[in-house]
Amino acid sequence: MYTPATFREERLEVLHGLIDAHPLGALVRHGEDGLCADHLPFEIAPPTPEAPFGILRAHVARANPLWRGAGENDACMVIFQGPHAYITPAWYAEKQRSGKEVPTFNYAVVHAHGSLRAIHDAAWLMDLLERLTARHEASQAMPWTIADAPADYIDKLLKAIVGIEIPLTRLTGKWKLGQNRSMQDQASMAHGLALGNQPGAARALGALIAANVTPAS
Repeated sequence: MYTPATFREERLEVLHGLIDAHPLGALVRHGEDGLCADHLPFEIAPPTPEAPFGILRAHVARANPLWRGAGENDACMVIFQGPHAYITPAWYAEKQRSGKEVPTFNYAVVHAHGSLRAIHDAAWLMDLLERLTARHEASQAMPWTIADAPADYIDKLLKAIVGIEIPLTRLTGKWKLGQNRSMQDQASMAHGLALGNQPGAARALGALIAANVTPAS
């Protein structure tokens, strides 16, 4: 990923924060027919000596060929897309002075790299499912739990899935928030994106820009 120094984000807690807030990742790998991608909800675990950038965990259907080629040399990349939005030149001061401005698109994204592992252990899978369920059900008025379903039904479904784990050896973040613009332009973008007529992703990007307004480099 082309990442000018101005837009580079290297703080591990910030990169993990985006993954945690936007857990649906696109796992890209080489398959039998060339490049292929699977879209999976992940959790991110803290770093270990083996995985200095953390560990991604998820599960797939046993029928999914993704896990069958897993091994030490099965390198893959998972892409996590954060807030993003179109940026109109109308928000730039120079547009009012000379008109010499053009639109752009701003965003925050993380690319996670590592080797894919397949995990068949039922206890490992159950622990993962319980964590994912607790996390995503937390906002519900009456959170669903795995115990709400019959045990024999869950046991049957467990046999139909495979866990995957990716110890991360590289994590690249690109926060394209207009850091190359003046503080006035950054503040104007944040204000424009925060307006109520903007879609949710745009308002989220506006909040991110507002929290990271910096002097232009």
